Amino acid sequence: MSAELHAAALAGDTDTLRKLLAAGANANAVDETGMTALMAAAGQGHLDAVQALLDAGADADAADANGWTALFKAAYNHELDTGFAPVVKALVEAGANPNATIHFGITPLMLAAGGGEGAVCEVLLDAGADAKAVNEAGRTALQMAKERHWVDVINLLHEATGFVPETEGSCSTTGRRGPSDAAVVSFMPRRPH
Repeated sequence: MSAELHAAALAGDTDTLRKLLAAGANANAVDETGMTALMAAAGQGHLDAVQALLDAGADADAADANGWTALFKAAYNHELDTGFAPVVKALVEAGANPNATIHFGITPLMLAAGGGEGAVCEVLLDAGADAKAVNEAGRTALQMAKERHWVDVINLLHEATGFVPETEGSCSTTGRRGPSDAAVVSFMPRRPH
């Protein structure tokens, strides 16, 4: 029954998922890679399936052998080149750790920032993700967003970290820039999927 549960979660087939759970399928069963049905549904952005699994007692913070949780899967899916903010929100509301780490000390916020997922970053920051966390290479989510020029994410993370960029122009005698001193730079934002 666990293989069917995983297949239904991956496909977002919530009706089948609910029937299997009602028939006694284990919401926390893992496949041969250590992936739970919740991870499968989260990585595809299937919010209804995620919610059905959470309602059935799926562990929002279960991790596979590499430390990946459903939250990491939802924060940014490389294959689909997107993240799923509503799924991330459901997972953190169910107790998923927004400051968990995987290999090299990468957090869900770093993963989302590197993928340009502003809405996901916003949900994670609202849930208490540490915007100043550094990975094993000493890099932050902000640095990851800057590498890919994700302007909306950069602005969001600047605000979250209290960063004030230094630019040419007038500064007060304290050396701090006031609101009227802010430079405006316009870039093309990430296009929605």
